[in-house]
Amino acid sequence: MVTTGGTAGGLSWLDRVFPPAGRALLLIDVGSAAAIAVIQLIGSRAANIDQTQAVPLDTVGYVLLLVGPIALLVRRRYPMTVLLIVLAATATYFSRGYGYGPVFLSLIVAFLTASTVGSRWRTYPLPAMGYAYFVWGGPAIFPAEPPSAIQAAGIAAWLLVLVALAEIIRQRRTARLARQERLAAAERSTAEERRRHASEERLEIARELHDVLAHSLSLIHVQSSVALELFDAHPEQARPALSTIKTTSREAIDEVHALLASLRSGGEGVQTTPAPRIADLDAVVDRARVAGVEVETQVRGVPVRVPNLIDVAATRIVQESLTNVARHAGGAPATVTVTYTAQRLLINVDNRFGTKTPPTLEESGPSDVGGGGNGIAGMRERARALGGTFSAGPRPDGGFRVRAEWPLPHEHEVTG
Repeated sequence: MVTTGGTAGGLSWLDRVFPPAGRALLLIDVGSAAAIAVIQLIGSRAANIDQTQAVPLDTVGYVLLLVGPIALLVRRRYPMTVLLIVLAATATYFSRGYGYGPVFLSLIVAFLTASTVGSRWRTYPLPAMGYAYFVWGGPAIFPAEPPSAIQAAGIAAWLLVLVALAEIIRQRRTARLARQERLAAAERSTAEERRRHASEERLEIARELHDVLAHSLSLIHVQSSVALELFDAHPEQARPALSTIKTTSREAIDEVHALLASLRSGGEGVQTTPAPRIADLDAVVDRARVAGVEVETQVRGVPVRVPNLIDVAATRIVQESLTNVARHAGGAPATVTVTYTAQRLLINVDNRFGTKTPPTLEESGPSDVGGGGNGIAGMRERARALGGTFSAGPRPDGGFRVRAEWPLPHEHEVTG
């Protein structure tokens, strides 16, 4: 393949001057530069013939007429440099005494380009300076006829129109760039919101996965300990514990499969077994009862349908609390109280510890304390994430209490 010149940093001079992304603009610039060159050459030749006092066009004149169009090829990349080159070529053209003609066309295009992308203070004074030169300075220095008063007024009017046109283009370009920036910012915000939402969904699934495993494995651990103790002396009494282990493990496997399928599919289109709701309190505490925990349930107030997120959080907090009862207070009864008011939902899980003492923060394992969705810290996080409150600690009369409370919307349905 034929190269287009030396390289620097792996790029040819063509790629540096005309980046691949701007090749379409390059074709436009080449076409417009060619058209301007033709107009300037033909128009200036005709103008020189009509102006008898003008110096006839020679090789230098034709070269000066071509400098502007050629420089316009890189006007987008070097706008101010191109403007100065075209301005110098135009001034030289008239200083040599050639006739007035469309040589100004390159200068107009170069000025509009530089003034709309660069500083006003560097470009807007140039028309005034050029006017002073072409109307007074040039004719005074070189043997040329100065323009008449009408011609000078006409040139001034055209220059004012040129500056006004540059400002209009500049404002439109600024507005377009502002719209593009707002759209880009909106797209970034939308993408960030999607990432945040996806992260929250993954965190919720991870929390559910932890709750399922922690609850089920804790019950399996308790029941397997019971089965081992009874297996030799009373094998017939070990059978219910083994049956509970089988049921609990099967349900845990099903829930884990459902959660993993939801994670792989983004949480859409996955059919899972309906989870128990806090309104069906007996179903919520069923696993703990099967595991041998004596659980009493109480419902106070008129049950209402609570928001789904609060419902899930309340259910998991009750189950996690009963799991801790099974692990740390074997044989102790527990009482789960759900209180409905017009504005709030209150959950209390109370128990009296049996042969064991309440676990301290130092003694408790990952299912009791810790960050990111474990045990007491995880229950506290669940409650506070939905605007609720949470507390866990010893009761004044002995035992342990877990308490969670959430505000409810003003409008809710009474469950049937």
